[in-house]
Amino acid sequence: MKNNTFFCKSNSLNVYELASKKSNISTQLLYGEKFSVLGKKRNFFKIKTDFDNYIGFIKIEKFNKFLNKTHKVNKLKSEIYYEPKSNNKYLTKKYLPFSSEIQMLKKKNNFIMFENNKWIKFNDLEIINKKDYNFSKIFKYFLKIKYKWGGKTFDGIDCSALLQIFYKFNNKFFPRDTKDQVKIKKGVKNKKLFKKGDIIFWKGHVAICLNKRELIHAYGPRKKVLIMPIIKTIKLIEKTANLKVIKIISI
Repeated sequence: MKNNTFFCKSNSLNVYELASKKSNISTQLLYGEKFSVLGKKRNFFKIKTDFDNYIGFIKIEKFNKFLNKTHKVNKLKSEIYYEPKSNNKYLTKKYLPFSSEIQMLKKKNNFIMFENNKWIKFNDLEIINKKDYNFSKIFKYFLKIKYKWGGKTFDGIDCSALLQIFYKFNNKFFPRDTKDQVKIKKGVKNKKLFKKGDIIFWKGHVAICLNKRELIHAYGPRKKVLIMPIIKTIKLIEKTANLKVIKIISI
C-alpha cells in the first residue's frame, strides 16, 4: 500500500484486537500519533503504531496525512476552543489528552490554533522535544482517573499505559503491555527496601513507587488510579489474586 503513513486526528481513537467494535480495546491512539496502515478489513484499517510498534485495528475515518508536530499537551486534558477566548461560550466541551502532539498553525491571545477553528491554551503546551523526568508529577495527573482496559487518557487508563505515558511524553520507546515491559530492563525478583522510581511487576500488572513507602497504579479491583502502601499492596495482590512479584526494575 502506497503512502500508508498517517497521524491520528481524533482526540483519542480506540485500537481493537480484531476488526470489530465488539472486540476488546487493546490500546488507544492519541491526537498526533503516527501510524502505518498494514491492510484493510471491512471498515477497519490494520495498523502499526510508530511509537511502540503496536498492531491492531482502527475504524476508518479522517486522518492527517502530514503533521509537522511542534508542541505537546503537558496537562491531564486541555480544553478545545472554537475561538481564542477563555469565555466558556466558545468551549467545544472536547479536550486533547496528556501527551497529544499538535502542530502550531497560529498564535493569538495566548491560544494556539492546531486545526481550523480549533484552539487550545498555550500554557497547556510544551515544545515537542521538551523532557520532563518528574515521573511522580506525571503519574499524579491521573490520580483517581478510572481504570479502563486499553485506555490511555483522562477518560480511563490501565496500569501499563500509566507507566508508558511517562516514556511517551519524553519521546522514549517503552512497550505498551506488561508482558513486554517486564523484559525491557534487568532487575531483581525480591526486595526488602524499596525506593522512588522502582517499578514492580506482577503477571499482568505493574505499579510504580513514588517513595520508599507508597506506590501508584491503575488498580482494576478498585477501578481507578490510586496511591497505596507498597508492602500492603504486595500482600493484598498475593492474597486476592494469588500473584507474587515477578520483577522489580528502576524507571
